[in-house]
Amino acid sequence: MSDDFQNPDLISTGRLPREELVVQLMQDAYDRYVGVDRGAVADYIPALADADPALFGLSIVSVTGASHSVGDALHEFSIQSVSKAFVFALVCDALGPEAVLEKVGVNNTGLAFNSVMALELNGGSPMNPLVNAGALATTSLVPGATAADKWAFVQAGLSAFAGRPLVLDDDVYASEAAHNRRNQAIARLLESYGRIAHDPLEATDVYTRQCSLLVSATDLAVMGATLADGGVNPVTGERVVDPSVCRYVLAALATSGLYERSGEWLFSIGLPGKSGVSGGIVTIAPGKGSLSTFSPRLDAAGNSVRGGLATRYLSGALGLNLFASRPEVEREG
Repeated sequence: MSDDFQNPDLISTGRLPREELVVQLMQDAYDRYVGVDRGAVADYIPALADADPALFGLSIVSVTGASHSVGDALHEFSIQSVSKAFVFALVCDALGPEAVLEKVGVNNTGLAFNSVMALELNGGSPMNPLVNAGALATTSLVPGATAADKWAFVQAGLSAFAGRPLVLDDDVYASEAAHNRRNQAIARLLESYGRIAHDPLEATDVYTRQCSLLVSATDLAVMGATLADGGVNPVTGERVVDPSVCRYVLAALATSGLYERSGEWLFSIGLPGKSGVSGGIVTIAPGKGSLSTFSPRLDAAGNSVRGGLATRYLSGALGLNLFASRPEVEREG
């Protein structure tokens, strides 16, 4: 966009603390919160109800590609709603951010992630790509003439973000496909408002598949670090999306990534992030890297309890909060 110039030489990226401090603080966070037993595992998708509530993993990946993990950071789980952020990035890269802004929007609904009322109250507008209605509309915009083409694009794109081939969890997909009537209804409602660009049931199926891809906390940290690194995967060196796309995606995450709790999240943690009902959370510190957590116990809004606590602690301890500052010169007075 010609009127959207930003001088890359004047962007302050900062850096993560020294490696030994990162390792120490990651372990501190794990030890602080591993015993927290608040929250409950998601059970409205039967396949998720079997998750071990004791699992807890943390991972951080810097824009240099350095990676540090603790706990169950390599345990695989279905990506669920965390996928919304990265499919949004892929679609913005393919169609242009302004086109997606016009068709989907970027404002918080203030309501639950699967709200039908939010659609009706806003004239059929999905409002943002991080609630289910917006994610379905976004997935329908994925390039491809058929559902198979769209799925291939999504799987390849999310794999590029993760730096390795991501595979479908067939059990989770089957379980979700058998219980996704609400999403099908939302997609049909979007169709009635002219807000979905593909057959609504096929778009719902592609969306269900994207949510069923298997990732680990370390994968999510690599994916987030790709957004932090201007669209280049810091592990593989592959450009996944254009640099301009990253800042638009991070802005949307800041306002809506934690659903109706997004304001509280930004107030206490100060980082754009995205959660999923399988227990994953990814947060991004632009120019520095990404912190991800995994723990299946969720709060009432569907966000990981331990993950939120650990992220809050590490955001402050690692100096990641985007809104934190200190005087350039300490003044006596």
